[in-house]
Amino acid sequence: MSQALHRPRIRPGRIVVWTLLMLGGIVMIMPFAYMISTSLKTPEQVYDLRLIPVRPTLKNYAALLADARFLDWFVNSLVTSTLVTVSVLFFDSLVGYTLAKYRFRGRGVVFIAILSTLMIPTEMLVIPWYLMSASLGWLDTYWGIMFPGLITGFGVFMMRQFFMTVPDELIDAARIDGLSEFRIWWEIAMPLVTPALSALAIFTFLGNWTAFLWPLIATSESTLFTVPVGLSSFASENLTRWEMVMTGAAVSTIPTLIVFILFQKYIIRGVVLSGLKG
Repeated sequence: MSQALHRPRIRPGRIVVWTLLMLGGIVMIMPFAYMISTSLKTPEQVYDLRLIPVRPTLKNYAALLADARFLDWFVNSLVTSTLVTVSVLFFDSLVGYTLAKYRFRGRGVVFIAILSTLMIPTEMLVIPWYLMSASLGWLDTYWGIMFPGLITGFGVFMMRQFFMTVPDELIDAARIDGLSEFRIWWEIAMPLVTPALSALAIFTFLGNWTAFLWPLIATSESTLFTVPVGLSSFASENLTRWEMVMTGAAVSTIPTLIVFILFQKYIIRGVVLSGLKG
């Protein structure tokens, strides 16, 4: 009798919510599952709609990895995404710290000007970026691919919001102890915003890894293509080889899946941190 009284009641609303979440999860994961399934099929099985292949094979992956171009694309994406991420963490945290902990005339105007850049669509910036790259000889170079994202308005906003939560007493105590401003930023403030740095690093790396429009415009040499651009050209070459196209897409998602699985808690925390009051 007592066990029946303490048994938690199952609310109909909760059942509906969980059912909808399950259905939504299945809908979102089906394209990914079908991509993996197709990558394991032979050309004769591609149009077989069964999710589990009759005779799965890894020959598509072996053929893809034997293509030297794909390795070049993978390295290009890895190098550019990593360097841009390091630059964003350094410069955005510096600017965010300055806007959060320094009092100077026009600070609010500068912050609003930086935020206003978030409202400009990327498509409107492509022509100025291209003209500048062409005039400076940056086309078909790593620098040309990377320079638009070396510092971001979103990163400045995010870091500024979190630096606002660092107690001013710690900063003042470090100044009294004779630390330089750079050492205060590096040794006192930065360790306190590690979650925000981790989240910003994930956002930046994933955004640059999947970037397509600007790398497509900034490069014409196939050896400098990033993974998304390379896969686009690869797909155009293999219009009837859907198993190879899906294999390339599956391999390109591996870094993003690894980053998400290892650091998903920082992604969620970063979304929360970006909305902190300043």
